[in-house]
Amino acid sequence: MPPTEYTVQKLALLAGISARTLRYYDEFGILRPARINSSGYRIYGRPEVDLLQQILFYRELGLSLENIKAIVTSPSFDGTKALKEHHGKLLEKRKQLDLLISNVEKTLAGKEGRITMSDTEKFAGFKQKLIDDNEQAYGKEVREKYGDEAVDRSNKQLLNMTEEQFKAIQQVEQEMFASLAEGMKTGDPASEPAQHAADLHRQWLTSHWGTYSPEAHAGITQMYVDDERFTAYYDKHTPGLALFLRDAVLIYTAKRN
Repeated sequence: MPPTEYTVQKLALLAGISARTLRYYDEFGILRPARINSSGYRIYGRPEVDLLQQILFYRELGLSLENIKAIVTSPSFDGTKALKEHHGKLLEKRKQLDLLISNVEKTLAGKEGRITMSDTEKFAGFKQKLIDDNEQAYGKEVREKYGDEAVDRSNKQLLNMTEEQFKAIQQVEQEMFASLAEGMKTGDPASEPAQHAADLHRQWLTSHWGTYSPEAHAGITQMYVDDERFTAYYDKHTPGLALFLRDAVLIYTAKRN
């Protein structure tokens, strides 16, 4: 039978990580040994092995150690439930990889003259990954606010974009951030560059949604302020950018009502 207890070195070898990582997990308070033996060695038992597996699953999914610690040390943490969630997310990642592999295979076939591949097909895998990443990060909140139909329509709109359309929408977003930066220098969300940024944001939303309403426009920018993940995305460009964009859009949409 396999051992039920492991030293740092043996558990590190089993898990394919370094002994230094295990010691750091102990110091960080995310994975404590079951006991310290008489020789001063850290000893890990079955519960610690299972917990390490969970931690490594979460790391593979891109979570920070701070977030993982909050999850696994929570009194409500359920290991079985967590494994089911890991399974679902890994299946999503496999779906993404399968789509990218298929995309590469079709591209090779196209270059070899065996098939004709449309511009939309060439970028389907990348766009699907973008959709899947957004769903994982923000899907629950956005679907609760705008409904499944609106989100599904937006995803379909993105998938059907040609390469030129996709590049154009990325350019609109870049111009929006540049105009926002100019507007923030004035400190006035009603300034010309700020209002130009609000209009560019309308164009960006419409390209994704396929439809537009001032109420939804104002609502989505309010979400940027209310949800720290959205705030972080905008504020990584300039601190306070999400709030400034929200204020600029409120002025912009008030004029359109």
